[in-house]
Formats: sequence, structure tokens, C-alpha cells
Amino acid sequence: MNLPLDEISKAVSGSLQGHGGVVAKGYSIDTRTLNPGDLFFAIKGPNFDGHNFVQQAFEKKASGIVVDAAFGGSPESSTEFGVIKVCSPTAALQALGQHVRRRWARPIIGVTGSAGKTTTKAMIGAVLSRKFQVLRTIGSLNNELGVPLTLLRLEPGHEIAVLEMGMSAKGEIRRLAEVAEPNEGLITNVNPVHLEFFKSVDEIAEAKAELLEGLFEPRTAYLNNDDSRVRAMARKFDGRIVTYGVKTAAAFRAQQIQDRGIEGSTFVVHHGRRDMKFALPMFGTHNISNALAAITVGATHEVPWDEIQTAIAGLKPEKMRGQVTRFREGFAAIDDSYNSNPRALTEMIRFIGKLQGFSRKIIVAGEMLELGTESAGLHQACGREAAEAGADFVIGVQGMASEILEGARATGISEEKLKFMPDAAAAGEFLARTLRSGDVVLIKGSRGVKLEQALNTLRARFSSLES
Repeated sequence: MNLPLDEISKAVSGSLQGHGGVVAKGYSIDTRTLNPGDLFFAIKGPNFDGHNFVQQAFEKKASGIVVDAAFGGSPESSTEFGVIKVCSPTAALQALGQHVRRRWARPIIGVTGSAGKTTTKAMIGAVLSRKFQVLRTIGSLNNELGVPLTLLRLEPGHEIAVLEMGMSAKGEIRRLAEVAEPNEGLITNVNPVHLEFFKSVDEIAEAKAELLEGLFEPRTAYLNNDDSRVRAMARKFDGRIVTYGVKTAAAFRAQQIQDRGIEGSTFVVHHGRRDMKFALPMFGTHNISNALAAITVGATHEVPWDEIQTAIAGLKPEKMRGQVTRFREGFAAIDDSYNSNPRALTEMIRFIGKLQGFSRKIIVAGEMLELGTESAGLHQACGREAAEAGADFVIGVQGMASEILEGARATGISEEKLKFMPDAAAAGEFLARTLRSGDVVLIKGSRGVKLEQALNTLRARFSSLES
């Protein structure tokens, strides 16, 4: 939404120097991607200070800058450049996002959960796009900066928005809801993640429930009935509740599931007196749950059922979130390297264990970060799952991933099947020496392990086919 600097200054309670009629054509917090006409927010972080790049913003023809009131190094103002001084550029970014949201004044759906929120958000966007003009979060820009930046992409033509909301501490989702003022909220699940910052999984559930507490009228909650902690949130919510589930009774339930391996699955959604069959080209029970969430939201917004079927049939995995790459040399790699947590890794290991059509199954599991004092035990449990799934190799990558091997070892897997690698590069080299025709390899780890580098090694050494 293009806004003049004087309106922006008022919205963020700032002091404007320069011509207030200059219009911001976009909004940026990074001069590397700043376009001419963008308004630059000089954000301060733990390892960077945007004020060091103010001159760069000026040289790249920004419409103006938003800086700390104490900052004294601004370029000279002109009719083509404005300086807005504020108490905090981060707070100003959030205030402007809220201002644009209120100016736009249409429905917003917030999506959160311990796992699957990025994929679910993308699926909801695809389904709703069959009827509406939809704005959705790009990638996983789901934090205190990403949410307001997404709001600033709103345009008059958008009819509905789907925003991903992430957190690693109590109160963060509450703050995001204050900025975005969502009318609807969907919670995928509650898993043992970020335990470094929480005393228990129940505390994580309380932090996720902040989304429901922060909903604005008319309030609708979409809840995954398969997750007991999410299901329990219904007791404290007095707005409209719409449930979905694969394993439990719900308003929208997936039944008659047929697993087609890495090609995906088919299933029937039962709702009221209606049964509709869906073909999902993404594998795993977790993706059926994600797709069911999108179907639930779409049907609630009266997207025609045949349009929902078309949207689901055309889905593709987000980058590094279950992408399958086949190689001419006869093996396949499942790239789920964007992130990991104990429950998500367990689900993927079980999927690999049941997968047909491959002679050897190799699991590359990176360290799972932010698990606090429970980390060793949670890693070991995943190792036991890998052994029980019949993995031909279990490769632990970096730090605490050694405990994955300990768990597998305790379950009786032979020592020659266990390998520890200090980093993703070493894992890639091992795979390049080891993989052969008929193999399938799962690559999954926390973002900090950067396991996509292992897949990049395979792509450099072998000939990949279209995924």
C-alpha cells in the first residue's frame, strides 16, 4: 500500500523532516534488496544496526528513512527524501503495519503451531485463491519484523490475508496478534520445540493459545482435534470453533486414506452429510493433516468443493520442506532440511520405514536445537525410531545428533550402520560415496545445521531429475 510520508509519520508517532507528500512505494529493512522509492526502516538487532546503512538507502534512491530519534547521521533532506525520527524503528514498523491493516479492514487468518505452519499457510492460500484475491506470508516471515512487513504488502484488491505467526518465547504471538488484529486463528499442533525457553510443553501450548486470545470479531478458531493440547484450547475460547482431524472425530475428518508413497496420498473428507475425495501430491500423514486444515478453512469460507479439490491436487511442497529429488543414477533424496523437531522427525522416520519401492533407506538427521535439558533424551528417542524403522544407515550430523546414534545403538542396530558427521559438508561427502541405485535418503535437521548443503553436494556430483 503506497502511502505519503506525512501519513506514515503520523501513524508511527514520528517527527518528519522533508517533504511529507513523497509517497513510499514499498518498505524495506535491508538495503541489499531495497528498491527505488522504498521507505527504509533502520532496524537494530543483536548483531546488526540498520543505521549503518542509511547512506546506502539514500544512494539507492529510497523515498525516506525511519531512524531512532537520537540518530544524527541522516543525509540532508530534500523534496525527494524524507527522514522520520521515532523512539524505535522496530515499533514504528509494527505501528505502520497495524495502520495499514486497519485501513484495509478485511479478514485476516493467523496460522501458528509447532510444526507445519508454513506448509499449512501455503495450502490455505492456495485453496482460498480459488475464490479470493489472497495475500499470504512469503516463506516464513513470521516474526516481529516479518508480520508487519507482510501487512505492508496489502493492496486494496486483496480480499483476505493468511499470516504465519511464529514464536520462541511467551508473549510473542500476543504481540503479533496486536499488530495484525486477526479475525481467525488456526493452530496446527503443539510439540516439544523451543524447550530451552519454556519449562514444559504445556507452557508452549499456552504461548500458542495467545493467537486465539488475540482474535478480533468475528472470531473463528480452527483447531486440530488430533492434538490433545490444541483440542483443550476450545474450553477457553468463546468464539466460533471449527475442528478438523485425521485420527479423531471432528467437523472435518479425513478418512479412507490410501498411501501412494512419495507420490502422495488420496483420502476422503467427511463433513456433515458430504464425502469428498481428494488427491494430495505431497507425502506423509502430516501433510494430510495440513491439507485438511486448508480444506476446513476453504469450505468455511464457501470456496466451492470442486475448486478446493483442484487446489489440493495442484499443491507442491515448499522449498526444503519435503521436496523429492530423483537422480539419474537411480536414487532419490527427500529434502526436509528447513527445520526439525522430535515429533516431525519421528513422523518422517516412520514414513521412510513404511516406504515401498526402495532397496535401502538412509536417514540423515541433524541436531535438533533449542530442546533444553530434555535434548539428549529426545534425540535418543528419534534414534530408537530409526532403528525400529529398519534404516540401513543412520547418520547423525552435528552436536547432539550423536545422541540419535546412541538411541539407535541401544535398540540393537549394528555399529556399521551408524555414522556421526561433524557438519553438513561431511554428511554430503559420505552420501556421495555411499548412495547407489535403489536408495532413498531422508535429509532433515534444524535450520542451524544447514543440511541442504548435503543435498547440494549430491546435485553437484550427480544428475538430478525434476522433483
